[in-house]
Amino acid sequence: MVWSAGTPFNDLPPLPPRGLDLEPKVVLKATVEARTALATLAQAGQLLPNPNVLIHAVPILEAQASSEIENIVTTADELFKHVDTGEGDHATKEALRYRSALFAGVESIRSRPLTARTAAAICSELQGREMDVRAVPGTRIANPTTREVVYAPPEGAGLIREKLADWERFVHAQDDLDPLVRMSVAHYQFEAIHPFHDGNGRTGRVINILMLIEAGLLHDPILYLSRGIIARKNDYYRLLRAVTAEVAWIEWILYMLEVVEESASSTTRKIGAIKACQDDIAERARVATPGGRDAQFLNVLFEQPYCRIGTVVERCEVSRQTASSWLHALVEAGLLREVKIGRELLFVNHEFLEVLARSE
Repeated sequence: MVWSAGTPFNDLPPLPPRGLDLEPKVVLKATVEARTALATLAQAGQLLPNPNVLIHAVPILEAQASSEIENIVTTADELFKHVDTGEGDHATKEALRYRSALFAGVESIRSRPLTARTAAAICSELQGREMDVRAVPGTRIANPTTREVVYAPPEGAGLIREKLADWERFVHAQDDLDPLVRMSVAHYQFEAIHPFHDGNGRTGRVINILMLIEAGLLHDPILYLSRGIIARKNDYYRLLRAVTAEVAWIEWILYMLEVVEESASSTTRKIGAIKACQDDIAERARVATPGGRDAQFLNVLFEQPYCRIGTVVERCEVSRQTASSWLHALVEAGLLREVKIGRELLFVNHEFLEVLARSE
């Protein structure tokens, strides 16, 4: 088999790669380090009094970073500002759809295994329209700067479905392959199949998180994985191509394991920073307002950096007047800031937002 960048890769080999040990000693060592970092992350998540803080916040950060990899650029601030409404500019709406697709995927695998159909549903949520495998030939992936064609994925809907079926069998194979190695190999294969007209990269990165949850390495989507990828974006694309052109599987697997380890460690540090911010604000809030002694009120302030009076009314079961007085007292104390979006008044937990937005 001779691979050529401009020729559809219809001979994309099935998984697992033939005649190759995917877990030499160097991979096994990196796997142990990545799994240790994931276990530390899971333990750190238990330190937060309200796990919903992570479940709400990390997917927003993941959506922002994963979308940026595809040059869909928005800010965490814009995403948190519009998360309840789905509004904002085009890039913000695109990134918020990533968050919706991630949550939909997690909900799906709670009741049924991850399949090619799951991937299509995720891509449809991402794109805001029904997506099916590519049927029209001519898809080419080019260098965004030089416009040189660097890869041509397989063509023909029937062939693509066959390769997705093989990918699905590998994802659920009953063998001794470590789940992190399986995720790394499956991610390459999905991107190489490139089954949809658009949205393949983001779909594949959602699937990474779903595979970790299916394997029991995560319970919720609290790993900020795309941050590690975007920090080494050139390596990501270079090593994907090296698997295709040079069968350089080990280098690719090591890269992905390093990204998992770095991302888990970074997310663990962010949990520590969130916990410190929570404790500090809770102490100051108790002095500023009677609402500061209401645990549910404090939960609301940290589940979303942007808070609405109506949310406090509903969650804390208090009158609108009480909710407003609590929030305005925290504004007076400098703990929150008021912002107007259209005709709506929002209260920003700016210190928490700064913790979420900064690199750890």
